[in-house]
Amino acid sequence: MTAPSLPREVNRAIGALPAPIGKRLLQVRDLIFATAAADDSVGKLTETLKWGEPAYLTEQSGSGSTIRLGRLKDSDHAAILFNCKTTLVDTFRERFPDQFEYRQTRALLLPVAGKLPKQELSVCLSLALTYHLDRRGKKTR
Repeated sequence: MTAPSLPREVNRAIGALPAPIGKRLLQVRDLIFATAAADDSVGKLTETLKWGEPAYLTEQSGSGSTIRLGRLKDSDHAAILFNCKTTLVDTFRERFPDQFEYRQTRALLLPVAGKLPKQELSVCLSLALTYHLDRRGKKTR
């Protein structure tokens, strides 16, 4: 699936970031939409801003936890942010201990250069997009 065109406010938010971070986050955005399209239980995503950052919600299906894209103040990496009250980042850390850099229970950090680890990252995104289904015991991965 091709990601939909960028909403104006999301484009502005990404454009306000340093160019290498914005470019990496656009790659992640494409992967979010592709991952969502590959799982019928996710449904249509809502793309909006939360706290001034691009955010992806499963409002239609209620299947997942919000994914936000941005930057942490003390990092030159692109950040994929998750609800810190979930177990998502701990799960990513268990599955991919050396693939990504993590911050507490809220962020997965990606370097802005080099190849995007699409396979591993799509697993993480899928877990986030189906988090509530997994928590209800309706889905196992």
